[in-house]
Amino acid sequence: MSNTTSSTPGTATVLDLKKSRRALVAGSLGNLIEWYEFAIYAYMAPIIAPLFFPSENPTASILSTFLLFALAFFLRPIGAVVFGRMTDRIGRKPVLALIIGLMTVATTCIGLLPTHETIGVLAPLLLTLCRIGQGLSAGGEMGGAVSLMVESAPANKRGVYGSWSFVGTTLGFVLGGGVATLLAVLLSDDAMSSWGWRIGFLLAAPMGIIVFYLRMKVDETPHFKQVKVEQDGAADVVDTTAARRPLAYLLTTLGVVVVYNAVGNTFMVGMPTFLSTSFDMSFERSYFLALVTGLAAGLTMPLFGALSDRVGRRPVLLVGSILVVVLSYPLYYMLKLGFGGGLIALVIAGVLIGVVGGPMPAFLSERFRTRNRATGVSVTYALSVALFGGTAPYIITWLASATGDPLSAAYYTLGCAAISVIALLTIRGAQLHQHREELEL
Repeated sequence: MSNTTSSTPGTATVLDLKKSRRALVAGSLGNLIEWYEFAIYAYMAPIIAPLFFPSENPTASILSTFLLFALAFFLRPIGAVVFGRMTDRIGRKPVLALIIGLMTVATTCIGLLPTHETIGVLAPLLLTLCRIGQGLSAGGEMGGAVSLMVESAPANKRGVYGSWSFVGTTLGFVLGGGVATLLAVLLSDDAMSSWGWRIGFLLAAPMGIIVFYLRMKVDETPHFKQVKVEQDGAADVVDTTAARRPLAYLLTTLGVVVVYNAVGNTFMVGMPTFLSTSFDMSFERSYFLALVTGLAAGLTMPLFGALSDRVGRRPVLLVGSILVVVLSYPLYYMLKLGFGGGLIALVIAGVLIGVVGGPMPAFLSERFRTRNRATGVSVTYALSVALFGGTAPYIITWLASATGDPLSAAYYTLGCAAISVIALLTIRGAQLHQHREELEL
């Protein structure tokens, strides 16, 4: 059969599986581009740091570069509010196309920027402007893409469909790391510093154009169409659903997301620089290990997303968060054992990212109704990633430098996972079931 019908009391929504898969591709590829662009910046941080923030202290240059990395994350909540509201009012399709266009332009411009040696203080200022563009656009990406994918999914496959949103982010990281690794292997240090680092940013242009085209061809979700018809028929009714959400409800949702952002941004995004600065590992090896982490995460996310469709989001997320608490310090200890120990540690870390990342998009979607979903998911995720994700590379690098003990970085991941455990323990299973039913409304 080409169609599957999903309904709840008072609603009837018909999902075309071909359109569902098209939405899945358009949504996940957009997330891939988003995280490719963020990853290439993180990977190139040790190389571009002295080019834009020259200093006699190499650590100071890297920390300045990571502050700009964090800046884009801090701007995500603003982008989440702006683009989230647009997505809920105008539609998933047009706003997602706009977002990918802005993100691609900002990233491509980084690859064209002159350095500090050429234009002085204007160089870091222009780099900051580009990061602002990346941060604002990325803020609305997650909520819009997750809404597009989950609202287009069959009712019994929202976990696995939603997981591909985070698979896209993970594979984007892997792609960014792969490009950085390939450039590091093929080019000399002088070539990388003079022009090679630009290639990764410039590659965002053709990728972004492709995803923009795909998003312009995707259909609007049936759930948004239904809500739009209802709103047009009652134009005088002001929707205050989001405003009626208790603060505790929103904080709990935010707390659940913390573990994914912390573990993902420490073990993937910030790991190459951490390994090279804390354990003197070569860029090639540290890049490779981070890529292994991303691949392990990407391969396992759909599995745990599908598992959450069978047993529920909360049990899978709770087990994953507890495992991060238990294993954080042992994993960091294994990193000091060299390449072999690091390989084992980061494969395990990748699986942990898969456990907490697979069910997360569907969990977030089920916490908000259709008319507020893009805004709710975007703002919740953006606040979490701003507070606990974008700062992660800076914090673990700073902890290792300040204490002289690289293993101290483990306490950051452990603490963030503990927050998610506490948040999940406060959520009753009935709440998740209730909002899964409300997904149609």
